[in-house]
Amino acid sequence: MARSSDESGPEKATVQSPPEAPGHDTTGLDTTGLDSTDERADPLRPADHFDSPVPATRGDGIAQPRLGPIGYVRFFWRQLTSMRTALFLLMLLAVAAIPGSLVPQTSSDPNGVAQYKLDHPALYPFVKDFGLFNTYTTPWFSAVYLLLFISLVGCIIPRTKHHFDALRAAPPKTPARLSRLAGFQSHPLVQDLDGGRAPASAEIAIATARSQLRRSGYRTKVYGDSVSAERGYLRETGNLVFHMALLGVLVTVAIGGGFGYTGQRVVVAGQTFSNVLGSYDSFNPGRWFNDSQLVPYNVKIDNFTVKYEEKIQAALGTPIDYNAKVTTSEPHKASKTQNLRVNDPLEIGGTQVYLLGNGYAVNVTVRDGKGNIALKDSIPFLPQDNNLTSLGVIKVPDAQPTQLGMIGFFYPSAVKSASGALASNYPDDINPELTLDVYSGNLGLNDGVPKSVYTLNTDNLKPVAVTPTAVNPAKAPEKALTLTPGQTATLPNGLGTVQFNGVTRYVSLDVHHDPSQYYVLIFAILIVLGLLTGLFVPRRRVWVKAVQGDDGIRLEYAGLARGEDPTLERAVNDLAKKHLASLGSPVASDRRKVIK
Repeated sequence: MARSSDESGPEKATVQSPPEAPGHDTTGLDTTGLDSTDERADPLRPADHFDSPVPATRGDGIAQPRLGPIGYVRFFWRQLTSMRTALFLLMLLAVAAIPGSLVPQTSSDPNGVAQYKLDHPALYPFVKDFGLFNTYTTPWFSAVYLLLFISLVGCIIPRTKHHFDALRAAPPKTPARLSRLAGFQSHPLVQDLDGGRAPASAEIAIATARSQLRRSGYRTKVYGDSVSAERGYLRETGNLVFHMALLGVLVTVAIGGGFGYTGQRVVVAGQTFSNVLGSYDSFNPGRWFNDSQLVPYNVKIDNFTVKYEEKIQAALGTPIDYNAKVTTSEPHKASKTQNLRVNDPLEIGGTQVYLLGNGYAVNVTVRDGKGNIALKDSIPFLPQDNNLTSLGVIKVPDAQPTQLGMIGFFYPSAVKSASGALASNYPDDINPELTLDVYSGNLGLNDGVPKSVYTLNTDNLKPVAVTPTAVNPAKAPEKALTLTPGQTATLPNGLGTVQFNGVTRYVSLDVHHDPSQYYVLIFAILIVLGLLTGLFVPRRRVWVKAVQGDDGIRLEYAGLARGEDPTLERAVNDLAKKHLASLGSPVASDRRKVIK
């Protein structure tokens, strides 16, 4: 609505009626639809109202403030440090962590990554390019993590300062009109003086109310004939504890990831694992890791047993329990025998040793063409199905006159199909059988390029004993070797012999060291406690006011909640009943007892 005023002040205000055609004034601005009534003549308008000058507008009629570089920085900083942005980034971080649960991670399961490449050759390049095999170290995950950290810091600092200022401040003054607030009640101070009790004054009524409120946990302040009380600052304390603990989780996880490490090792039953860098099959250190963090200890796998389902036909052969009996030893400590099971890690030397997997290790003895033992070892084979049909590679670089390489399949409970192919129909070693495709030539182990112990490149090798298949059409002087425990096969062309001594169980161990895990647990507990406090502790203010009237003193009660507080009116009602009862004045429902 358009306003006009005279320079001499509001008392000289007049209604302007421009003589020009409707929709135009003397300034040339379009005023169609504008009311020319002077609002200051409105009798309902407060006398102390001040009309701000109308800001200059652009051609479209909208006043646009200008933000300089500092203004834009301040604007984006406030957006980043708002609670809404922090919650959005927290949700985004949870979504960004999902790929870490869907695909194997190089840091914890490098063998799983290799298997994923074999199982999904078309999808593997895309997953690798997006860094999903290292989800938690990718730039996009780190960016969300860092933004959340900055947002929490920028949100917590001003809220903490504001909270401490509010804790030191006195409760606010009593509003002039309590009738506008929730749970308002007004009661005349009616007293039964038959018992010789002295009449209560307004000062006594307010002092009594203050004492009762303080006993109920309120902070109080008397303002004349009223008392103002508030409580529930524990709610904001809980919110701050929640956000600080969340920030603590981010910091401790980052520090733990920098100083922690994970490593994997396959250990055959009867062998010992030592916690030194060279003993790991794969090792993933943190950014600030150094060798001095490796606490020396040994873990010997005494034996490994598996219990299979034998009664339920539909679940026959399903493993129901794994148990590795181990002997641990540390410097200056006595050795201990313990059990290592799935989801029941071994705590030793500041690390947790987890039982990840198991399989069969094939015990073979290979003699070269000169009759010397070129290899005698237990070679772990990787399971390929639920019946533990296993695939493995045997490399004999010390054989003479030429190196030997073998690709083998192990069948724990071998059966022959109608086509003559071997398969395993049960995971336990009831009828073990080993087949080997044998090659000779340079294995390429001295090229300076790391080679996997589970693969063998046969492109430049000569077939010695191979069964031609559609996948491997190589021709050889003899068919693949088929051995049972205790059997020995002679290789053609005087290349030596291969003896199958038997099989031994092996376990796959995952060694995990995280110096921050206990701190993360503490912060996680604080998060839960802070969240519960912030949700269930109400923050409210209540007032008790004594109003002196012609007919005596009236006591007024009211409350105000910050946020949802469904129990506020009940709390005000209970306060009124308790206060009136302490003054000897009956509550409204009992007032008929003193009315004569």
